[in-house]
Amino acid sequence: MFKYFFSFITFLFTFNGFGQNTVTIQGKIVEKGSSFPLESATVYLKSVKDSTVIDYTITDKSGNFSIKTKKINTPIFFKISYNGYKEYSEKLESIINDKDFGTIQLEENINTLSEILIKAEAPPITIKNDTLEFNASSFKVRPDANVEALLKQLPGVEIDEDGKITVNGKEVNNILVNGKPFFGKDGKIATQNLPAEIISKVQVTDTKTKEEELSGQNATSDEKTINLTIQEDKNKGVFGKANVGYGTDERYESSLLFNYFKDTQKISVLGSSNNINSVGFSMDEIFDNMGGGRNSSIWVNDNGSFGINGMQFGGNNGITTSNMIGVNFADEWAKKKINPNGSYYYSNTETNNNNRTNRINLLPTGNTNTLAESKTKSISDGHSIAMDFEIKIDSTTTLYWSPSFTKNEIKNKNSGFDATFDESGTALNENTSNNSWSSTNNNFKNSLYFYKQLNKKGKGLSLSISNENSKNDSDLFTKTTTTFFQSGSSNDERDQFRVDTSKDDSYRFEMGYNQPLKDSLVLNLKTVYNYKKSNDIRETYDYDNGLNSYSNFNDLLSNDIISSTSSLTPMVGISIRKKKIQGSISMGTEIINFNNQSNYLSNTTTVNKNYMYPKMNGYLSITLGKSKSIYSYYSYQVNLPNANQILPFENLANPLNTIIGNANLKPNENYSLYTNFNNYDYATRSGFYAYAGGDYNVNQIVASTTYDTDFKATTTYQNVDRAYNTYVGFSLNKSLKKEKRTFKYGLGLQFDYNYDQGLTNAELFESKGLTLSPRANITWSIDEMITINPSYRYTYITNDFTNYVIDNTKNFKHSAKLEITSYWPKKVVLGSDFGYNYNSNIADGFQKDFYLWNLSFGYNFFQDKLLAKVKVYDVLNQNISATRTITPTAITDMENTVLQQYAMFSLTYKLEKFGGKKKEGGIMFMD
Repeated sequence: MFKYFFSFITFLFTFNGFGQNTVTIQGKIVEKGSSFPLESATVYLKSVKDSTVIDYTITDKSGNFSIKTKKINTPIFFKISYNGYKEYSEKLESIINDKDFGTIQLEENINTLSEILIKAEAPPITIKNDTLEFNASSFKVRPDANVEALLKQLPGVEIDEDGKITVNGKEVNNILVNGKPFFGKDGKIATQNLPAEIISKVQVTDTKTKEEELSGQNATSDEKTINLTIQEDKNKGVFGKANVGYGTDERYESSLLFNYFKDTQKISVLGSSNNINSVGFSMDEIFDNMGGGRNSSIWVNDNGSFGINGMQFGGNNGITTSNMIGVNFADEWAKKKINPNGSYYYSNTETNNNNRTNRINLLPTGNTNTLAESKTKSISDGHSIAMDFEIKIDSTTTLYWSPSFTKNEIKNKNSGFDATFDESGTALNENTSNNSWSSTNNNFKNSLYFYKQLNKKGKGLSLSISNENSKNDSDLFTKTTTTFFQSGSSNDERDQFRVDTSKDDSYRFEMGYNQPLKDSLVLNLKTVYNYKKSNDIRETYDYDNGLNSYSNFNDLLSNDIISSTSSLTPMVGISIRKKKIQGSISMGTEIINFNNQSNYLSNTTTVNKNYMYPKMNGYLSITLGKSKSIYSYYSYQVNLPNANQILPFENLANPLNTIIGNANLKPNENYSLYTNFNNYDYATRSGFYAYAGGDYNVNQIVASTTYDTDFKATTTYQNVDRAYNTYVGFSLNKSLKKEKRTFKYGLGLQFDYNYDQGLTNAELFESKGLTLSPRANITWSIDEMITINPSYRYTYITNDFTNYVIDNTKNFKHSAKLEITSYWPKKVVLGSDFGYNYNSNIADGFQKDFYLWNLSFGYNFFQDKLLAKVKVYDVLNQNISATRTITPTAITDMENTVLQQYAMFSLTYKLEKFGGKKKEGGIMFMD
């Protein structure tokens, strides 16, 4: 059905959009003298009247180009730009018929060393070695547009319904401003809040680690980095925006972003306060901080999520009130030899949630059913400081230092009741609890990296030292009553005070040496030493009625666990750095010393292990064309059990589940493989991305739980032979344009297959899971007027079990969303987001489907400095939080408190002042 539908839509658009009103411009570009074809030369049409770019393309590997564009009756420039060659320019009075330019010869610019310098203008697209650069002024956006709107105009750049950015099919995981992070590397604050008009260049490169960046190595990652460079005349000034709103049910929101730029110095301040479940900072131009609005996933609505196979899709549980303030700083000191960058955040949140759960426990001896209700209030305060300094000691030596510190304080109150019944409805046990918990966590991270380039390009010595030190102190006041109905066991009543102290310290030392063997081959030698130590102390005190205090030490519920791991890993590798082929492979031996000790009931239990395992990883990247590539990655690693899993003592903290470690556990061995094929065609604005991968685990560690007649559990850990997961998928997108109208469509499909082994009541079972997820989205827009974006996803899941209480489970979900944005009539902004979710297998008593519809209506006034909005969340008042999670041991249906319908009025205020000049509609400040 999907195939016929999209074939029909594509046919209609193609027929209507490329009829009698379009012409084709084509030709071939070669080097003058040698007639060698020039691939990736920029060919574009530019209006003589206002210098706007009308259309563009890039030559293929044979130097050919073809542009399908509208008929043009006004004078235009036909231009060609290519790195290292003189610009070709020809004025055309009009283009009303197809035109073949034949073969055009570009003359080499002998004065150019690394790139061509065009004094008259910059081409819209330039390719410099491994950097793809877009000239922002060549792409038209509305006057008040943000960077995200600019990115959407760039060829090969896609922003999906989740806000994920891809360039030519490769995901962007790092966004910088003038080469520096801007409130974090994910870049959403920069793309959603920086005005597009201040951007000079958008540069796209492969994402590199700091080691790869400083040493000049090729990136091993298949992801991309976007660097936004600020226009020189806009690098001095202040700009930002503020938002405040108040609505029904006492809902409110406020946000502030203020930026001060002065040459190399940049200071930014942001803040946010709301009670509408926006924990972080977001200032979407349509819905501001409203959850479930623009860029929310079509299959994840705010607090209306679904879960399956142990994977939870959804947002926070409950309703959260949050406050946050942050400061970001960047500069260059000592004549650009020291580049500091830093940020500070303070956040405060309060979350209230009521939970209702119905869990079917799947057991070989017969299913049981657990019903539970709870009420939770959680308050947290957090501080975070992060700095990094890049110090250029001389032209060949660089030192990079990156310290960070976080502190979090959490207070939590929880009360609840749960009861478990057998298949006939007979009560097995019930439990009531009332807990008050507080915690303080301090974490310090630090990394120091030193690189020295030796007497040959690519030859260098590196040294890195890193550490992470954390301490967590928590207090718990708990009152529980557990009643057992079947075995005759005594009821378990507790009124206790518990103190937990955890310390974790880790250190890493690495030394590396790179020796070029040939121009394209490099020998890599590396030695890594890791040391980790953890100490967990638990002290439990029972309440003494006589002394009216928690003074009776409970040694059954107190223990001390110490664990340390040290490993030495020498490795040798080869990397290849050709124009079309890049890759590396590294092999070595990991020598591990693993020591664990517990002190419990005056007994000391020790489990010490020594291991020696191979270690290997590698990647290969093959460039088949400028926009066509293959990437593969492989790794083998060993994961050790934690101390609680391997130390054989009883943990009685939970009255319904006693945990005992297993000293005979083996480490888990993981084999991981990933590969993808990417092809994006600039000329046709179409892209195809296919990928496949998986993980294979040997000696996977699983929990083994047995139950008595009261459904009281005893859990230990065992190794199973194997477990693996595989996945394969593809995505296809196409963009068609006619005058101001743009039509885009995207198709995608992912297939997952999982094989797992597990233990229930000491019996081994197998689980084979299959997930199929097709998706589709369409975007139709008229520039600066309206955008319509429907999207749909279907998910089908089936699990087959062997030697288990059930043979098969099946489930499917429908998720659809329709986003509409309108900027017509002038000064009016309208946003509508309508979503629908359906889960076939939600239990009786829980709603299977729901709609979430949000509306926003805004009007610009006061010279477009103010935007007034009326927003309605959950127009139909149907938002729910019904989830189903299926695992091999349980089927869990759950409901949590959700944010429900409210209306809000808000004002957004914009200010911009650059280089001593006042922008039209902005605010005048005195220098």
